Amino acid sequence: MNPIIKNILAVIIGWLIGSIVNMGLIKIGYSMVPIEGVDPNDMNALAAIMPTLEYKHFVFPFLAHALGTLVGAIIAGLIAANHKMKFALGIGVLFLIGGILVSFMLPAPTWFIGIDLLLAYIPMAWIGGKIADKTSSRN
Repeated sequence: MNPIIKNILAVIIGWLIGSIVNMGLIKIGYSMVPIEGVDPNDMNALAAIMPTLEYKHFVFPFLAHALGTLVGAIIAGLIAANHKMKFALGIGVLFLIGGILVSFMLPAPTWFIGIDLLLAYIPMAWIGGKIADKTSSRN
């Protein structure tokens, strides 16, 4: 397969699968730690209740962001024809941009936004790139 097409597919598939992991964990989190009286699909209701939430309500969003990025970066790194780490980090940047946008839409506590933006995206993408690189070098 043409390396350019393979690299484009790496980004698309990595982003798509990472997003599926992210949303799946968010949904699991809402079912395990529900926010009473709030529809999790209503961004305005979530934004209004956000300042009153406890630490436990932020565990699954962080895990979703971190593991979605990690899985997406691994997938992108495995599929990429070359520059595997760059493609894995590219997935991290895409998810970081999404995290920044959501932090403006949902005013989470500052401590959560800081931890989320600093630890859930680029570090996880780097780890994903390392995993993909090691796995690819074995083949």
